[in-house]
Amino acid sequence: MPRGMAGEQHLLSTEIVSRGIESTGPDAGSMTFSVRVRRRLPDFVQSVNLKYVKLGYHYLINHGIYLATVPILVLVFSAEVGSLSREELWRKLWDSTARYDLASVLAFFGVFVFTLSVYFMSRPRSIYLLDFACFKPADDLKVSKEQFIELARQSGKFDEASIEFQKKIVHSSGIGDETYVPKAVMSAENCCTMKEGRAEASMVIFGALDELFDKTRIRPKDVGVLVMNCSIFNPTPSLSAMIINHYKMRGNILSFNLGGMGCSAGIIGLDLARDMLQANPNNYAVVVSTEMVGYNWYPGRDRSMLIPNCFFRMGCSAVLLSNRRSDSRRAKYRLEHIVRTHKGADDRCFRSIYQEEDEQRYKGLRISKDLVEIGGDALKTNITTLGPLVLPFSEQLLFFATLVRRHLFGGGGGSVDGEDVQPSKPYIPDYKLAFEHFCVHAASKTVLDELQRNLELNDKNMEASRATLHRFGNTSSSSIWYELAYLEANEEVQRGDRVWQLSFGSGFKCNSAVWRSIRRIRRPSRNPWLECLGRYPEALQC
Repeated sequence: MPRGMAGEQHLLSTEIVSRGIESTGPDAGSMTFSVRVRRRLPDFVQSVNLKYVKLGYHYLINHGIYLATVPILVLVFSAEVGSLSREELWRKLWDSTARYDLASVLAFFGVFVFTLSVYFMSRPRSIYLLDFACFKPADDLKVSKEQFIELARQSGKFDEASIEFQKKIVHSSGIGDETYVPKAVMSAENCCTMKEGRAEASMVIFGALDELFDKTRIRPKDVGVLVMNCSIFNPTPSLSAMIINHYKMRGNILSFNLGGMGCSAGIIGLDLARDMLQANPNNYAVVVSTEMVGYNWYPGRDRSMLIPNCFFRMGCSAVLLSNRRSDSRRAKYRLEHIVRTHKGADDRCFRSIYQEEDEQRYKGLRISKDLVEIGGDALKTNITTLGPLVLPFSEQLLFFATLVRRHLFGGGGGSVDGEDVQPSKPYIPDYKLAFEHFCVHAASKTVLDELQRNLELNDKNMEASRATLHRFGNTSSSSIWYELAYLEANEEVQRGDRVWQLSFGSGFKCNSAVWRSIRRIRRPSRNPWLECLGRYPEALQC
């Protein structure tokens, strides 16, 4: 085996695939098999680079002076005060203050009050999530895997080889038989039109927002910040303008329309809304995340561009945020952290998911064969940045000490006396100690499998992601909210629980959001999972 391939052997996995009974040739009548070699997600927690760890530890170092001095001051103060009786303490306070005149005392208290006021005014405002809604399409848009393939064949847009390729992908995707697609994609007509795009956008966006406003009892005119994200479909006027027009929102609303940001745009929209709420007190912000399936439908023959057809399905989420202290009593969650990672400076990462035209001039998304490896590198950077913010100190200490030991004393593998030496295994932080719930972007079964293996998560941790992929497919930037809706429908979120939302997408980007539950979340009266909740998680075993 060549040296380069031998070095990447641990990234490859093999699978024996039955090709059926050979009909012709010398092997006619006998079963034939082929060996398929696939590239796995890199074992990124085994190769964490110190430069990534620094990105996270600089958050901790910024507050290091407080961690070092406050305990010392507390000990000194306790030792001094603890040795005095109550009468001696009051006598010392009176003797020390009696030396100063009234003006000095008032000046001292004035400076003290001013300092406290500046401190509390400069603190970031808490951002609360009041509620969210996930759109559930009508049943007449529901298709099974077999119906999907049959409708694709009847549309006349694909040759038989493309049909068979999509069939193979769909049946191994982890997607179930109840996902939703627009009717237009299965017709013989062109579905990538502005008319069809606007029709689908109106259906999913207004459906999610109507439910959100109804659940929260917030008037559209009360919203001060609107963030809309849709990667592919970006008409003029924008989708955010379409929302403002439909709900007749106020004229001074701060509206933003994010395009081309991929499946991780939901958290990018949260980050933007948070910044706007920090700068504008006593306000509400709405973040809408979706993707137009029909407008991105690819009718050509390029296999790398057919893959999105097999995974992406209809969906939309709408989230209501507030920075009002009075809303803390009725809010569900408080936003703790957002960590964003962008690998766009690297050309290979930049082109890993790339919209372009094929040889027949059909527009579509081209998926690179290196996408899994690129995603693993972005995930590695993101979670090592997030770690110092959320992991218990004991986990951080063990993780950092192991990394330092490997870099200072070796343990990175190599060759000794002509024999290969396996690299020593670093300590893998237990993220289950940092979070009670995980909402990992439901991209595909393969990605979820590899993430579970690398982060050493159990089946229960991944249940919400797998159930969302099975029931609704890959709904792009809104998938992490369908996963949180699954947790709420099962009444799994208790007071004080921490929820990790992890998403990744074109660019290449990987983003994390951490929420803390303010109260126990009861089963909502409106939730996309209520009708099918009894079938999960058993349906994932089929």
